[in-house]
Amino acid sequence: MADFRLIFSESQLKEAILRISQAIIQAHPALDSLVFVGVLTRGFPIAERLSHQILELTGVTIPVGRLDVSLYRDDLLHREAFVTVRQSDLQFGITDKTVILVDDVLFRGRTIRSALTGISDFGSPDAVELAVLIDRGGRKLPIFATYVGQHVSTTPSDHIQVKLFEIDGCDEIVLITD
Repeated sequence: MADFRLIFSESQLKEAILRISQAIIQAHPALDSLVFVGVLTRGFPIAERLSHQILELTGVTIPVGRLDVSLYRDDLLHREAFVTVRQSDLQFGITDKTVILVDDVLFRGRTIRSALTGISDFGSPDAVELAVLIDRGGRKLPIFATYVGQHVSTTPSDHIQVKLFEIDGCDEIVLITD
């Protein structure tokens, strides 16, 4: 029987967005050199929230784009179901900018590897950093998050369920264990 443990409530999720935003502001005094690229699906609304939070704190708007990594995945041919391709949308240049990739959960690193390949189609950034709400460890690739809402110890069979208001109608993150 599955066991559920609440990692983030709605208020805790808001606090994590605030902490990550403050860390980004502290690390980048020149905010005009930053852009956010949210990995679809849930990385994009998180990136929008970070941009909005930074706007509230500093008055500076950080551009936000979205990136679909479906066709960049190395396991594309091994998937049993058809892949739904969504539209990537970066209405700004990334060349010579610091790109902050944003995703919900970092686990093995394969999605972020795909995202790194994908953003190279849009230009050559000065630097790429990663912001995630949950880092669950278990990396198979040498990828790390620069900004993390919370580190969570998991087993490979565990599942993290992220619900965001923009997609799911509520804000919560739950760890599901067997």
